[in-house]
Order: sequence, then structure tokens, then C-alpha cells
Amino acid sequence: MTQRRTSPALVVALTVGLVLTASLTGCVSSGSSESRGSDSAPSIADSSVPRTGTVAEGSDTAASSGTTKPATAGRDVVSTGTVSLTVKKPTDAATRAVRIVETAGGRVDDRTERAATKGDHGSASLTLRIPSAALTETLASIRALGKVDDVSISARDVTAEHTDLGARVTALRASVDRLVDLMSRSATTADLITIESALSQRQSDLEALEAQQAALGNQIALATITLRLGSIAPAPPAPAPADFLSGLTTGWNALVTFITGVIVVVGVLLPWVLPPAAVAAIVLLVLRRRHRAVLS
Repeated sequence: MTQRRTSPALVVALTVGLVLTASLTGCVSSGSSESRGSDSAPSIADSSVPRTGTVAEGSDTAASSGTTKPATAGRDVVSTGTVSLTVKKPTDAATRAVRIVETAGGRVDDRTERAATKGDHGSASLTLRIPSAALTETLASIRALGKVDDVSISARDVTAEHTDLGARVTALRASVDRLVDLMSRSATTADLITIESALSQRQSDLEALEAQQAALGNQIALATITLRLGSIAPAPPAPAPADFLSGLTTGWNALVTFITGVIVVVGVLLPWVLPPAAVAAIVLLVLRRRHRAVLS
């Protein structure tokens, strides 16, 4: 009786197919869970910001009054927002804000400043990355730098997305390990080429997912806050002219400013002066004609 022998190439091909099928099944199930979880991301506008892994539950009224609502633990959130302050000197306040954030363990990703000019102390805008665990205390210190004009903080729940990314990364790592082990036991060149092709695809997918996982983890760990600093206080007056040329320039500028002001005043008064003047001219003309008629 003849006994059939199974080809090694067939065994390798079947094994690779089973590995890829198992990996794809795990990714698909994770993706569907991700799409379900992403719909539950809340948005809040509260000056009290969640700690690490928590999100504050409040309304817009709570945000404007500065009250803090109870937080729900065990959730991954991405916190973003803007804070607008009116300060005496925006550039100095920006330096103090940077010091506050760095003391809390954060960093400044972007900083833009506009220098002070005549009648204006300038402005500043900073993009701050603040650790979520210290966000509430850090924002309180920043708000104390000046008068608060506007605060808008939102928290997006990414718990399901973060969990699904971790599961998909774990599944792909296991798939890569199985393919590496299988490649070490391949018997033919054809089997080796087939496994290497599948392994390359798996490793590429794994690197992409690991990059997404790292980026999301960074967003969870560090909140992104845009700080805008402005001032309504007038800047110090310009220094007095020091020589003849600067004095002549200052005098000329003053003369131009005076003439411009006079022209503006005349333009404002002209519509009120012309009609009475026209009526008075007509009355005088009529009186003169009557006077001549009487004399003749």
C-alpha cells in the first residue's frame, strides 16, 4: 500500500497562511472596536482640567465660574485648549509662563512675540505642552499672571482608541515573532522568500501602529494649550529729542498731526455750517434788494 508524503513547501505555505489569517482577524476585530469607541469622545469647556487618565464632567457654566466637577477615573483623554490674558507686559509674562510650564515638567513647542511700539506694549503667543497630571495647577499659576479674558479647555476621550492600538500592536508583534521562528526553520529558498515577504509586510504594519501608539500616548501625557497674551496699557512715552535733527523731525510730525486734526474737525463741522450760512446769505441778499428798492 503506497503512503503519500506531504511536501515541505506545502506545509510552510499553509503555516504562513494560518499566521496571516490570525493576525488579520485580530486587526479587524480591534478596528471595529475602535470605531465603536471613538463615538463616545466627550468635549468640555472647563477651566478645571482632568488629571492623568481622567476627564472632568462639566458644562459651559461651570467653565465660566471656575467650579470643578467630580472626575471619572480610568479614562485616557487628550486635553487641548486656549487661554487669553491681558497683562502689563506680554513679553515678560511670556517668560514667566515658560518658567511655570518648565517647572511643571512641560515644554514650549512654539513662541511668537511682537515687540512694543508707541502706545502698545506688544503681544505674545505660546503653544504649551503641559503634563496632564499637573494641568490644573499649572493653568491656575498661568491665569494669575494677568486678567483672564477667555479660557476654553476640551478633553477628548481616547480610551477605546488607545486600548485597541495596544491590542493590535501586541497581535502584530506575536505575528512577527511567529514568522521569524518559521523563517529560521524554512527548508527551501522558495519557502524563505515567501516568509520574508510576509514578514516585511507585518513589520511595516507594526512600525506604523507603533508610531500611532507613541503619538497618541504623547497627546495623552501632555496637554496642548495655546496661551495668548495682550495688553491695553499704553507704552511709555517716546524719549525727548536729543539733537537738532531729531527735534526738527519731532516738530514736523507734531505740525502734521495738528493740521490733520484741524482738517478732521473742519470736515466734521462743515455739514453743520453750510446750511445756516446759505440761509443767512439768502436773507442778506433779500434785505439788500428791499433796502435798494426803498431808497430808489
